[in-house]
Amino acid sequence: MKKIFSVFMVAICCLAVAMPAQAQLLKFGVKGGVNLSKLKLEGMKDNSTGFFFGPMAEITIPVVGLGIDGALLYSQRGDKIEDIDMKQSGLDIPINLKYSIGLGSMLGVYIAAGPDFFFNFKGDKNFGGGETLESKKTQVGINVGAGVKLVKHLQIGFNYTIPCGDSFTWKSAGEAIGTKNKTWQISAAYLF
Repeated sequence: MKKIFSVFMVAICCLAVAMPAQAQLLKFGVKGGVNLSKLKLEGMKDNSTGFFFGPMAEITIPVVGLGIDGALLYSQRGDKIEDIDMKQSGLDIPINLKYSIGLGSMLGVYIAAGPDFFFNFKGDKNFGGGETLESKKTQVGINVGAGVKLVKHLQIGFNYTIPCGDSFTWKSAGEAIGTKNKTWQISAAYLF
């Protein structure tokens, strides 16, 4: 936990030092929310919850409404089957192309899409008898999402992450079964 806290403190300090004089095009903030994950394996429950939080930045072209946002998030996602914990904790870096439409000075809507990079902190698990659960160390996915912007600083959104490869591989008796960790996110962000 000390490593995670240190990484976030360094990231926040770097973002604060790099803040330009023209803050209307570049904004910094914090983002957090809930992950709802689902693995497609027999015996899985509906959804498993986790959380995410961390610093974010957004660059926008005000007249056009087009922009890019990125975040450095500590994230928990995964599921549980019987007594086997298939949760992942790690660093999640989503980078999205965002298109915003203003509905007045206090309200706007946006759609976003882009790549998602996840770096897992947890390792593999051995259960004896040749059974192993291998958790992928790095994963790449695609984000799609939408949301609303309120009072120029607050953003409420939802996001769906589609993994491009397996998140876990279950190895038992010479056979391997891979599964993907599909995740819905509900988020709130505050931009300064």
